[in-house]
Amino acid sequence: MGNTCEFYRKFADANHSHLSYNLPMHIPDGFIDLPTSAAFAAIAAAGVAVSIRGSKSALDEKTAPLAGLTATFIFAVQMLNFPVAAGTSGHLLGAALAAVLIGPYAATLAITIVLILQALLFADGGLSALGLSIFNMSLLAVWFGYGVFLLIKKVMPKKKISISIAAAIAALLSVPAAAAGFVLQYAIGANATFSVSAVFTAMISTHLLIGIGEALITFFAVGAVLASRSDLVYGYKNETSKLEIRSN
Repeated sequence: MGNTCEFYRKFADANHSHLSYNLPMHIPDGFIDLPTSAAFAAIAAAGVAVSIRGSKSALDEKTAPLAGLTATFIFAVQMLNFPVAAGTSGHLLGAALAAVLIGPYAATLAITIVLILQALLFADGGLSALGLSIFNMSLLAVWFGYGVFLLIKKVMPKKKISISIAAAIAALLSVPAAAAGFVLQYAIGANATFSVSAVFTAMISTHLLIGIGEALITFFAVGAVLASRSDLVYGYKNETSKLEIRSN
């Protein structure tokens, strides 16, 4: 499920002794207070604006179609859930996958578009909470995941398989990173009475499990594109350029 779980409607059980999660839900309206939602919406808007400028240099006539296909793929795959524990399911987030394929700027835009369409067309997440979800998944998960990818790639052998492995590890870690973003938002402005420590423990542990599925999907998806059109993979382009310079 690659980075994927979408967030987060929470319910208490009958005796309120623990939390259970329907992870395929984005943050619903009213779960985080409006001042916190507005603050994160402003941060998200600034991040998207920066990404719009950055993507202009990252995309060209060859890679722009891949960006569109990546957004379409993530939108479609996020509709498919898989079980991760009793009563819990998850689905692809796609942050690290998109960052490796089309670059972090374009990935931020692609996932933002997906989140907006899901909120408008399917009421998947509240409109007042859209900025919260964009911060967690389009900004935090994308850029954290891409940073992990760069670090892992630096210590791996200069081979295509290393790109897929680095992308998978980035995907694995980007899911709990997005969950940690939600915990931060919850700690600042929750309209609920569950303790922050309980939410943190439940969210991170569950999303680590979901991250395993995310990693597998990301590994095979990146590998498939590398096998057919490695020249289009953003995370592999720099390696190709270095090899060409050394050979010359």
